[in-house]
Amino acid sequence: MRLTYPKLTHLQALEAEAIHVMREVAAELERPVLLFSGGKDSIVLLRLAEKAFRPARFPFPLMHVDTGHNFPEVIEFRDRRVAELGERLIVASVQDSIDTGRVVEETGPRASRNRLQTTTLLDAIAEHGFDAAFGGARRDEERARAKERIMSFRDDFGGWDPKAQRPELWNLYNGRIRKGEHVRVFPLSNWTELDVWQYIEAEDLEVPSIYFAHEREVFRRDGMLYAVSEHVEYIDGESPFTESVRYRTVGDMSCTGAVASTARALDDVVAEIAATKITERGETRADDKISEAAMEDRKVAGYF
Repeated sequence: MRLTYPKLTHLQALEAEAIHVMREVAAELERPVLLFSGGKDSIVLLRLAEKAFRPARFPFPLMHVDTGHNFPEVIEFRDRRVAELGERLIVASVQDSIDTGRVVEETGPRASRNRLQTTTLLDAIAEHGFDAAFGGARRDEERARAKERIMSFRDDFGGWDPKAQRPELWNLYNGRIRKGEHVRVFPLSNWTELDVWQYIEAEDLEVPSIYFAHEREVFRRDGMLYAVSEHVEYIDGESPFTESVRYRTVGDMSCTGAVASTARALDDVVAEIAATKITERGETRADDKISEAAMEDRKVAGYF
């Protein structure tokens, strides 16, 4: 009798790998946390956590590093989704970091709180004693992240050294750390943006409305479309106009651009992503339009 084994689809294989990573971290580390912003990647992480641990509660809380300049639609979705799951949400506030003098807020038309999140995140990790933080970063996003391991080691200063990362052979992960150190864990490392959207479509997952085309008041800067908001100052010559746009990624309103789009349903978004040749960060993140050397500096400083 010849045995036959079911073949996994591409998405099923990625899902299985990610679930394995989550269970390994939950078994090896004492106090993990899952970073949840309400964005598409962290929505997928939530679904994977459900498949990994339900019907039990997650063996870790959720945490959002909130800049205070996020899209209202995303914050509403975040709070509603957490309530539906019945899980615990920790909100680490960049505004609190500013108020206590831990960071200094930037000023001017190009000011952003995005870079200030690093200090807030590290302070929250230290305050709660977290030794592992699940994140939704993927290697296809930009060059610096392409060097990440799935379990990415951070020293007791929160620093990342690409030359000091541990080998990951045969899906074996080394979670040994000393007090004060932690690991960033990226279960979606081998996924692409298209994989994420195809998985969202296959699982019929809800995402914030701004991921779909809608009419919004925007202005153009450096070839990108930014939402009109109280958090952004105009530069001379900039003026608002209404455009049909959607967002490929969500974050701080001051540095996250929209893309012109008419994709109002999941299958339309999947088709649009399949046809694009520009990464989401390259097309929609102003703070990533910097030199590769500067990107490496930010990486070592722990910005990712």
